[in-house]
Amino acid sequence: MTVANAPGTPVVDGGHLVSTSPATGDEVGRLPVAATADVRAAVQRARTAGDWWAGLGFDGRRARLLRWRALLAQRVEQLAELIHAEGGKPVADAVVEVVTAIEHIDWAARNAARVLGPRRVRSRLILAEFSGHLEYQPYGVVGVIGPWNYPVFTPVGSAAYALAAGNAVVFKPSEYTPVAGQWLVDSFAEVVDEQPVFTAVHGLGDVGAALCRSGVDKLAFTGSTATAKKVMAACAESLTPVLLEAGGKDAMIVDSDADLDAAAEAAVWGGLTNAGQTCIGIERVYAVEPVFDAFVAKVVERAGRLTVGADGADIGPITMPSQVDVIRRHIDDAVARGGRAVLGGPDAVAPPYVHPTVLVDVPEESAAVREETFGPTLTINRVRDADEAVARANAVPYGLGGAVFGRRRAASVARRLRSGMASINSTLTFAGMSTLPFGGVGESGFGRIHGEDGLREFGRPKAVTRRRGPSLLPSMTFERTPKDVARLVKAIKVLYGR
Repeated sequence: MTVANAPGTPVVDGGHLVSTSPATGDEVGRLPVAATADVRAAVQRARTAGDWWAGLGFDGRRARLLRWRALLAQRVEQLAELIHAEGGKPVADAVVEVVTAIEHIDWAARNAARVLGPRRVRSRLILAEFSGHLEYQPYGVVGVIGPWNYPVFTPVGSAAYALAAGNAVVFKPSEYTPVAGQWLVDSFAEVVDEQPVFTAVHGLGDVGAALCRSGVDKLAFTGSTATAKKVMAACAESLTPVLLEAGGKDAMIVDSDADLDAAAEAAVWGGLTNAGQTCIGIERVYAVEPVFDAFVAKVVERAGRLTVGADGADIGPITMPSQVDVIRRHIDDAVARGGRAVLGGPDAVAPPYVHPTVLVDVPEESAAVREETFGPTLTINRVRDADEAVARANAVPYGLGGAVFGRRRAASVARRLRSGMASINSTLTFAGMSTLPFGGVGESGFGRIHGEDGLREFGRPKAVTRRRGPSLLPSMTFERTPKDVARLVKAIKVLYGR
């Protein structure tokens, strides 16, 4: 069936959300739209399910999560084809997305007990009569609002870690990719069929707002900075804690001692994979003067070989039709301000596709440099040295990821980037490394998914002290004597007064 609307635009028809292909307009699936009462009911069901899930303990949850991981591994091709049909992403890129999600499920399941489980914490001399203990207890119900550009990898980065920590999850997929989101929930239910531990609610933005106000104990959001601010405001009404992974405008720095072939290959991949619809995608490149011309030539040659189309191409359609207008505006503005298109340009925009575009000498105040483009474009500007590159890279309010290519100074330059993540002589690799935290600073949000920090994000730290003997320096009691206080003062002076 074909829905009469712009390809890829979500449509509500007869109480159902209709998902269509951005390339063909063909219907991929339809799911019931949740009313506010439905969202609240889902959270209440999840609360009961969460008590059961938490009661399984780390070992019980680990076994079930690993079974889910195995099921996804067995069905990689099926899920990749669905991602392709619904979002337009090339199948090969979709396979990489699913594989990365599987890796994160595996790591979260295997490491939750070690990271979050009860452990002894060393006490200090002043309270030597007490032992300290720490554990991370589940919040209860975690709401997850996912994006359309990585409809499996990104929500799994929150949901799998929340589940491993002992929480139930209510998931609101993007209205542009609801079928992929429901597929995740249904596959989980195949291995955990006792309780609705991981469920989905569908609809437009009002359903996401309802989830924020539904009584969830924490909410994890991935999407634009503008929407992240609305989510935070809605959750603030009930002091619901939030984890926000918002927009990005990631920069790549190419130093004078960089391997230019490797840098060009990585820039093309980092900037143009998934048609540039990647929050950690490279949108800006700063190459130092001695290597600028050679680097640009290598980027143009590689980007110019990429194919664009619905099936079997390197670059698929723009998933969200309205984003085409943003990409067009950024290219037009860059050219109008004196930038040059050395590949593509204004004519590269041919909805629902945008062909690879490389812009050089683009003024720093232009939209293509300051705002998130989310399309297959790269701006490459020349700089005097790495110091100038760092200054320009850090001049935008975003701070998600970044990359540095070079040898001698690469590590020190990467540390100076105002970002939550950086890669040296590669792009985007930190997203796939399950042992590292993922998140940004500034208008890219706060909080972390992935790695040990990502597990702790979904557990409340619970501190416990336990008396193990009489107090040598009684202080926290009305039974203390002037002599006890004098001994306490003397001890403090001996311990800390020199």
